[in-house]
Formats: sequence, structure tokens, C-alpha cells
Amino acid sequence: MQAVKMVVTGPYSAGKTEFISSISEIDVVSTERKATSLAEAATKEMTTVAMDFGRITVDEELVLYLFGTPGQRRFDFMWEILSEGMLGFVILVDSTKPETFKEAKKIMKTFQEFSHTPFVVAANKQDLDDAWEPTDIQIVLRLNSDTKVLPCIAHDKDSVKNILLELLYSILARFDA
Repeated sequence: MQAVKMVVTGPYSAGKTEFISSISEIDVVSTERKATSLAEAATKEMTTVAMDFGRITVDEELVLYLFGTPGQRRFDFMWEILSEGMLGFVILVDSTKPETFKEAKKIMKTFQEFSHTPFVVAANKQDLDDAWEPTDIQIVLRLNSDTKVLPCIAHDKDSVKNILLELLYSILARFDA
């Protein structure tokens, strides 16, 4: 059986834990703890402090291992550890919070420095009225037209599946090249 390691990363409260939880066939191994800072607690009650882990069996020959990173910079020492051996990564962006786009760009650059693997950008919360369009996010993040910025709803299994399939296709294309 072939295992493919994918990392799901992005700014604080982008939806990484929910993204992995919505599709994992196993109970997600999570390191969520109560948010301690007032700013974090105002956004959400729990926060990832080390990682999330989920698994998806694609078929009898392929399994995907999903590793979710913490979004806060104070836990960024985990990013490099989690990126070891990854074959691709997802940058998850909360498309209703443009104030987090600059942080998403920094995280993306950091992961590109760790490994020159394929990645996609998932524009989360596309089901909300104030969500930015993926094409607008692509412009703001100054991404070239080859970089896929895909609509996403992290709590919707089919939406997450589409994101992961796009990343998997990019990974497989690299192996075929």
C-alpha cells in the first residue's frame, strides 16, 4: 500500500481541524486545548497546539495521511516537523477574513521553503455571504495562474474531498513528469 502524507496548514481559525475531521475515516487525533489569549478565545474556544491527524483510504493501494498544523506563530516550531516527508500541502484560508490573507501568504512561503512540493489554496467558508471569491484571493495573495485556489467548505465532506483530489492529482503529475 502506498501512503501519501499531506499537510493542512493556514492561519489561526481557518478551519484546519474541521477540514480534517469532516473527511477522516478514523477519529481524528487532535491536540486541541482551551484558547488562552483573550483574542483567541474571542474567536473560538479550542485551538490546536501541536497537530491534528486523520486518514483516508482512497483504494486498496493508496492511503492519505493528513496532518493539520497549529495556526498560531507561537507553535510554528511544529510546522517544520510536520512538513517532513510531505508530498503536498493545503493552505486553508478563511475567505471571510481578509485580515488573515497576509499571514496565509507568509505560511505558504514558509512551507515552500521546507519542501518544493505541490500545494493548493483552499478558500474556506464559501457558503457564507461575505466570502471572497477564490479568484480574488488568488490576486490578493499574488499567486500565478498555475496555483489552484479552490472553493471550500471545511465541514462539507465532498468539498474537502475535491480539494484533496486536486492536490493528489498535482502530486501524481509531478511523479509522472
